[in-house]
Amino acid sequence: MLDIKWIRENPETLVRALERRGHSNASAQSTLDDVIARDEARRLHLHQLQEAQERRNAASKEIGNAMRAGNAARAEELKAEVGEIKGFIQNGEAEERRLDAELEHALAVLPNIPLDDVPQGKSEADNVELRTVGERPRMNFEPKEHWELGEALGMMDFERAAKLSGSRFTVLRGKLARLERALGQFMLDLHTTEHGYIEVQPPLLVRDDALFGTGQLPKFEEDLFFAPHAGSRVALIPTSEVPLTNLVREEIVSHDQLPIRMTALTPCFRSEAGSAGRDTRGMLRQHQFDKVELVSITDADTSLEEHERMTACAEEVLKRLGLAFRTVVLCTGDMGFGARKTHDIEVWLPGQNAYREISSCSVCGDFQARRMDARYRPTDEKGTRFVHTLNGSGVAVGRALIAVMENYQDAEGGITIPEVLRPYMGGLDRIARD
Repeated sequence: MLDIKWIRENPETLVRALERRGHSNASAQSTLDDVIARDEARRLHLHQLQEAQERRNAASKEIGNAMRAGNAARAEELKAEVGEIKGFIQNGEAEERRLDAELEHALAVLPNIPLDDVPQGKSEADNVELRTVGERPRMNFEPKEHWELGEALGMMDFERAAKLSGSRFTVLRGKLARLERALGQFMLDLHTTEHGYIEVQPPLLVRDDALFGTGQLPKFEEDLFFAPHAGSRVALIPTSEVPLTNLVREEIVSHDQLPIRMTALTPCFRSEAGSAGRDTRGMLRQHQFDKVELVSITDADTSLEEHERMTACAEEVLKRLGLAFRTVVLCTGDMGFGARKTHDIEVWLPGQNAYREISSCSVCGDFQARRMDARYRPTDEKGTRFVHTLNGSGVAVGRALIAVMENYQDAEGGITIPEVLRPYMGGLDRIARD
């Protein structure tokens, strides 16, 4: 969430930022005007409330003076005035809450401010490649897509998954199921033993406040799966970024605790609203999928350095797996709502003859921290500051499975197991149809 004080002091910066994110000048200016008008209405009302409270206090003293002076008529007049003021204040406090809520909603739907070095653009076509790593496999046969390989092996079943749950679900069996589990375990071991992340097993259900804190609410409500709970509701996590980041919600951490680095392997649940017709075959875009998440909590001075570090940690997963990939920086029009800058890592898929996203690493500045009221106490300074938050995939397990299947397939339809995964597969070096 953006700071209303900052908006008032930097209105042109907000307009430019909204324009960079695809708003027209008229739309950006209208958005700014609406936020400022709501803040002005709130400030005016608070001023009127303060004046009323001051007059009530003064009138109450005057009542005592009038009573001591024997001026009963004046005292009654003042009592009547105080009664009217009390009524105004009571109604005014309800109005204050309404104006606060309206301003908060207007601020809550404003996207984060892109960093100056984020490339300008409208779509993924305008993203800028930073580097390409690894060699694409050379195959002397026509490579198959993962769903063709999985179904031919008898280990990937979309038809029965649809009977159970509907579209965009998958049943994995046998060695493919173990391979997906091996990938997740390998990633967790790498990030915890070599990259310094602390493993966390968080809840899979979260409240609205947690979703608001990381920016899923109110803007992306239709992407979530909700369930009733104790007279309210909870949502299945769209990513473990939500519970991990909210672990510092409404807390003040000491500076020497930073950076806090956490990782988790969890199922994730997304309704994929707005993705009709995209990636309908296979398991590239699912309602339920496993992902290893990386979350960092830092101070303002080190968050950009941490972003590069996090990206490198995610890239290392693909290097160890021997997968070719490229890393791009997202343009302003393709970047997520809460991000200031995002690196996408795209793995090469021979079956699709294309690079596809497998990780997205974002630095959010204090945008999420303001929504969560998450702070740190700087060393040798009075007061507190908002922490900076970062999140990334380290990496999406299902997409890593797809990448391994397509890059390590052979002409017979078998799949060679990357060496780094063989200890997790009981020494198995190849998957073939039983």
